[in-house]
Amino acid sequence: MSVLLFFIDGLGIGKRGAMNPLDGLEDAEPLAIFQDEESQIIHDGVLVRTDACLGVEGRPQSASGQTTILTGINAPNFLGYHKQGFPNEALREVLKEHSVFLQLKNSGIEPNTFANAYTPVFFEENPDLNTNTTTLFNKRIEFYKRKGWVSATTTAVAAAGLQFRTLADIRGGFALYQDFTNQVLIERGFDIERRTAEEAAKVLARLVGTNRFTLYEYFITDKTGHDRDFEKAKKVLKNLALLIRSLLNEIRLSETTVIITSDHGNIEDLSTRNHTLNLVPTIAWGRGKNLVAENIKSLADITPTIVKLLKQETNKT
Repeated sequence: MSVLLFFIDGLGIGKRGAMNPLDGLEDAEPLAIFQDEESQIIHDGVLVRTDACLGVEGRPQSASGQTTILTGINAPNFLGYHKQGFPNEALREVLKEHSVFLQLKNSGIEPNTFANAYTPVFFEENPDLNTNTTTLFNKRIEFYKRKGWVSATTTAVAAAGLQFRTLADIRGGFALYQDFTNQVLIERGFDIERRTAEEAAKVLARLVGTNRFTLYEYFITDKTGHDRDFEKAKKVLKNLALLIRSLLNEIRLSETTVIITSDHGNIEDLSTRNHTLNLVPTIAWGRGKNLVAENIKSLADITPTIVKLLKQETNKT
C-alpha cells in the first residue's frame, strides 16, 4: 500500500460569493468546497475541514504551516507565532529531526520520494546536493541558507538523504515541476515540452506506483491568491482540479491512499492579498481514507496519520 500527499499551497475553504473564484467555476471538482455546505466528494472521497491556525493567534503562514504538515510538530506553537516565507533555523532543526521522510525511513518504510524536480540553479554551485547521503545535510542547508531560500520541503527531503529530481527526470517522465504544465519552465527558456494535466497525472501516478510514500507540492495557488488575479485564479484552479480528477482515474485506489491538504487559505478569498483564517480542506481517497478521516483534525495530524497508516499496512505483511 502506498500514500500520496498532494500539497496545495494557499487553498482554504471559503464562502460563496463574487470574491471566491471557485464559486460558479465549471469542472472545479473536487476543489469546489464552501463554508456551511455539505460536500459530496468524487470517487467516494472524504473531506476533513482542517484547522490551520493551530491554536496560535494570527494568520497562518507558509513556513510554520508546511513544517507542521511535514513533521507532525505544531510549529506555530513551538515558535510562539506563525512564520511566513521560508523556515528559520529553529524550524529547519524541527524538519531535520522529524521530517515525514525521515520518520518513514527510520521505520523501515521505503522507498519514498519527492515528485518535484528542481532547476539547474539548485545544483550548479554545489554538485554534492544530488548525492544520496544523509551526512551532506548540513552542507546542503548551509548553501541555501546563504541564498535565503530553504523551503520546508527541500529541508525535509534533505533530512532523509533522498535524491533530488532534475529537469532530466521531467523529460524522462519521472518528475513534475511545481507548475505541472511546464509553462513556467518554457517561459524561462528551458528545453522542456509542455504537459497537459492528463499527462502530468500519468507521471505522478507512475511515481506513486513505485514508492511507499510520495509528496507532490503545488504552490501557484498561493502566488495567484497574493496577486488577486481573478481570471488567472479560475484558470489555475480549473486545471488543478483536472489534474486531480485525472490522477484519481490513473491510481489504483484499492492499493493507494491519496491525501490532499493545504497550509492556509488564500486563493478562496481574493478580496485580500493576505492569507485567511479559514479552515483548509484535507481530502482523502482510497484504501486508508477512513483512518485519515478519523485521525486528522489539524495540520499537526497529517504526518502522524501517514506514518500510522503505512506502519499498519507494513505490519499486516
